[in-house]
Amino acid sequence: MSSLVINALRRLGILAALIGVLSTATPASADSYTPIAGAGSTWAENAVDQWRRDVNKNGMRISYAGTGSSDGRRQFLSGTVDFAVSDIPFQTNPTDGSAAERPAKGSYAYMPIVAGGTVFMYHLTVNGKKVTNLRLSGDVVTKIFTGVVKSWDDPTIKADNPGLQLPHRTIVPVVRSDGSGSTAQFTMWMANQHKALWNAYCAKVGRSGSCGQTSYYPTVSGMIAQSGDLGVAGYVAQNYGEGAIGYVNYSYALNAHYPVAKVLNHAGYYTEPTPQNVAVSLLKARINTDRNSADYLTQQLDGVYNDSDKRNYPLSSYSYMILPLKVQGTFTEAKGKTLGAFSYYFMCQGQQQAPNLGYSPLPINLVQAGFDQIRRIPGVQTQNINIKNCNNPTFTANGENRLAQTAPYPPACDRKGAAPCTSGSGGATTSSGNGSGGGSSSGGSTGSTGTGSNGGATTGGSGSAGGNSAQPSVDPDTGQTISPGGATGTAAGGTGAGTDGTVALAQPVAVATAHGWTGTQTLMLLAAVLVFGLLLLPSVVSRLVGSRAAGNAQDNGTSRSDDGTSR
Repeated sequence: MSSLVINALRRLGILAALIGVLSTATPASADSYTPIAGAGSTWAENAVDQWRRDVNKNGMRISYAGTGSSDGRRQFLSGTVDFAVSDIPFQTNPTDGSAAERPAKGSYAYMPIVAGGTVFMYHLTVNGKKVTNLRLSGDVVTKIFTGVVKSWDDPTIKADNPGLQLPHRTIVPVVRSDGSGSTAQFTMWMANQHKALWNAYCAKVGRSGSCGQTSYYPTVSGMIAQSGDLGVAGYVAQNYGEGAIGYVNYSYALNAHYPVAKVLNHAGYYTEPTPQNVAVSLLKARINTDRNSADYLTQQLDGVYNDSDKRNYPLSSYSYMILPLKVQGTFTEAKGKTLGAFSYYFMCQGQQQAPNLGYSPLPINLVQAGFDQIRRIPGVQTQNINIKNCNNPTFTANGENRLAQTAPYPPACDRKGAAPCTSGSGGATTSSGNGSGGGSSSGGSTGSTGTGSNGGATTGGSGSAGGNSAQPSVDPDTGQTISPGGATGTAAGGTGAGTDGTVALAQPVAVATAHGWTGTQTLMLLAAVLVFGLLLLPSVVSRLVGSRAAGNAQDNGTSRSDDGTSR
């Protein structure tokens, strides 16, 4: 073979080897995001943790410490974190004796990130079987957490659960030991709906006058205090937690496979915070829409507490991310680029996973308002997102609230005065029982089809992340029928493809990538050169071989004279 051919092949071999080396290199875009850190709410922590794990696969590095909403706000003010997550706004005039929080005007913004319910997770057994169908009115809940009701067979609890066998066992209320948004949401509800009981308790524990909403729960003898929602849920779920009841985000009860009490609403039905029920409830939340207000996008929940819809879960609310609007503390514009890209991700793609995690995705008005808040982050790479392609399970492309429209009515057995339903609550997995506990688990965190009257998160299948939307739902009082609907079942809890547990990403929303020449682009160029060379190689070789053959014929041929003799 000619030396030209050999050299050509050698060059192509070197080129191929170079491409092989480059293909193993990390693309430049993976290192283009400056790591950021946040702290705060444990109520929202399961959602935030899932989102940051998702974007970490795209080259970001987001760290988050669930230290409680109060600590998250405090760290944000001190400049030791780049963002905070809190279930309540800054407390400029707290009534619990804690220090006033006074952020600089124009240095921050609130952005709702996920909705959900504060629930009462409990550990109760009868004859060795887990009770999963407990119901509690708000009055009884307040009496339990103020020490008025002390035993599980108290007549007030029996009145909520006619016919349900309850043990003579001491109730152990488990509360938060740290400054908590969960505590603030719970105590705000008690102060609003059961003011006399709550004020009497405040006076008993030495709080002068009305203590109203508080982030630090005032404890008395017989209560257990634990740090974080995880600490509360962990105590209740232990063997020594028999008789305990604690308040946590619904997500923690689902993860622990423990039941939650159905809470009586103003329509006279006991409900739990399925994604659909929360979506219905928060239609009545009043959102601050004054863009010039320091409390823009924060919530006022009186309408939720008093909602007369049968599907309402009274302790439904939003959690916020507190965004920096100025370069301050450890926060820089480079970090703002990361925070902006992360925020764009969870406002659309991340919301698809909310039902699977025990939350309810944001409605369209708050997603759109969130986009406007993200634009205000210093250093953000602004994205123009078509809201119709957000694929949020809550709303349709034209903005209708899908979850609220298709939320199933509670069954007749959840009406006040009726014997409790024999099916268990969403977090329970016990399948045995006879009305004194147990019962089949409707929904639950491992349901594969998303069906069931009590919701619960699902890992795939049809239905809108739990709930009984697989069959038409009938209003037990009026006979009105709601057709099945809601988000189509996916592993991510949203719409679109994805049945293997992977995240179904919405398009065209994507995590922003770095600009400029990257290793990936270099690899593509070299690959094109290689392909081009391979296409030209046959003709080059053919021409070289043909030229060589012609030259050999000329060198080896004989020349004859006109008379035929050789010269």
